[in-house]
Amino acid sequence: MEIIFYHPTFNAAWWVNALEKALPHARVREWKVGDNNPADYALVWQPPVEMLAGRRLKAVFALGAGVDAILSKLNAHPEMLDASIPLFRLEDTGMGLQMQEYAVSQVLHWFRRFDDYQALKNQALWKPLPEYTREEFSVGIMGAGVLGAKVAESLQAWGFPLRCWSRSRKSWPGVESYVGREELRAFLKQTRVLINLLPNTAQTVGIINSELLDQLPDGAYVLNLARGVHVQEADLLAALDSGKLKGAMLDVFSQEPLPQESPLWRHPRVAMTPHIAAVTRPAEAIDYISRTITQLEKGGPVTGQVDRARGY
Repeated sequence: MEIIFYHPTFNAAWWVNALEKALPHARVREWKVGDNNPADYALVWQPPVEMLAGRRLKAVFALGAGVDAILSKLNAHPEMLDASIPLFRLEDTGMGLQMQEYAVSQVLHWFRRFDDYQALKNQALWKPLPEYTREEFSVGIMGAGVLGAKVAESLQAWGFPLRCWSRSRKSWPGVESYVGREELRAFLKQTRVLINLLPNTAQTVGIINSELLDQLPDGAYVLNLARGVHVQEADLLAALDSGKLKGAMLDVFSQEPLPQESPLWRHPRVAMTPHIAAVTRPAEAIDYISRTITQLEKGGPVTGQVDRARGY
């Protein structure tokens, strides 16, 4: 079994060694320009077209939970990967726990009004504020995939009313499920904290815009953990300035690194992190990939295959 590996920033030697330990019968190599030797599987992130084009691969693994970048490249270069070759994404591999930590900590930060207390501290004001109640602090999750399910699960223990919005109906315990554009307004109407975990598709680009934000309750919060292109940044800033939104926490941006001239840096009610909410954990990724390859070789059931038509 031959496996090729390519990632522009990962330590290729570590990955090659770890994969060979996990799959003793495999020969693993780092792909370099000019390598046209046969391979059965490819592990990639932002691969050059020539790496995959013309290869008779059994499967390709994208080294992340999001596959929008590779799908965009495949759309631009359909010769890059035959449609019959399955594409897999990393389903969780430690990212679920990281998303849980991030989402819970931020929801609690807003619920306990730590943002307000920081503003008071900056003014040297000692002023206890009225508490929020859990009943008025409904959390709505846009995107009900693996990571959305993990975030909902982690928030249940805190007693917040929970709802999710997705393309198909979900039956998660303690979570109201809303489906499609026809139910989006009802989903937003009672959502005090909006958490975005949508996939990046043609249908979701720019979805968090003025029309959507206007349907949230006054004083709502937005937490974007998915992709920067989901948010119309000018509309978000306008909603913050008008008081429609009380705060926003952003981990992803339409342009990364975020340009210094972006007004997001200086807005007092915008907090941000540099796309670190959930990163690939190599050991857990190796475990998932090796188990999936073993199943594929045996013809057994697998999970994590990307539906290219849907974009996730």
